[in-house]
Amino acid sequence: MAQEVATVEQVSRLVIDFLVTYAFQIAGALVILAAGFVLGNWVARALLRVQERRQVDVTLRQFLAGLARVAVIGLFVIIALGKLGISMTPLIAAIGGLAVGTSFAIQGPVSNYGAGLVIILTRMFKVGDTISVQGCAGVVADISLSTTRLVAEDGEDIIIPNKHIVGEIHRNSYGRRLVEGRIGIDPEGDIPRACAIITEVVQDRTRALEAPAPLVGIEAFEDDMIVVGYRYWAASARYFETLYAVNDAIHTALDAAGIHLASRRPIASR
Repeated sequence: MAQEVATVEQVSRLVIDFLVTYAFQIAGALVILAAGFVLGNWVARALLRVQERRQVDVTLRQFLAGLARVAVIGLFVIIALGKLGISMTPLIAAIGGLAVGTSFAIQGPVSNYGAGLVIILTRMFKVGDTISVQGCAGVVADISLSTTRLVAEDGEDIIIPNKHIVGEIHRNSYGRRLVEGRIGIDPEGDIPRACAIITEVVQDRTRALEAPAPLVGIEAFEDDMIVVGYRYWAASARYFETLYAVNDAIHTALDAAGIHLASRRPIASR
């Protein structure tokens, strides 16, 4: 009986020692993790405020704030694991081996993230700019690490993986787009007057847009026509609306002035 009591006491002592030792370690690790999340959020908010005062681009400041938060939390996770007596060396080795094994399967997403990082850090363009890339054009609505979202004039969302932007030729016209048109005038017509009429129409239609003055002039001489070209800026959100309205107004004004268009190809715009 005395031996059984001694065994029970020994087991109880071991259980109590285990709970005392490891309960405090687990509780300490949880406290460290909680402190890491609190401090990480505070650092992110503080960094956002500093960048807002310095008028840093919204995409860049959100990325830097998120990166700082992850870095702080990661540091506290390492400290918490050390508190539990877990060595980071085998864990790092395991993560490295897993990364090598999965690198071939995630080449696409990884390349998108890398390209997104380049876009954000170099500020190739920002939210609100108008860009043309890979045959797509629209206003930049969102930039993430993996994709860039454009909004076309008709409201369509255009999602472009970032790897298809970095390394490609893209045009950034900010809040506007360049309209280029050409019109064939009968060679016997009054070309200077036609150019003056086109200039007046374009200026009248684009007066509210603060942009370089439109350009109008003789673009080419052909056998059956004199080609007059014109270039002007239009708001990105009203690109096609402006293009069609200007072309219609040019046609009406030239017809009213008695200036005839060439019969082969009256109007061509792009």
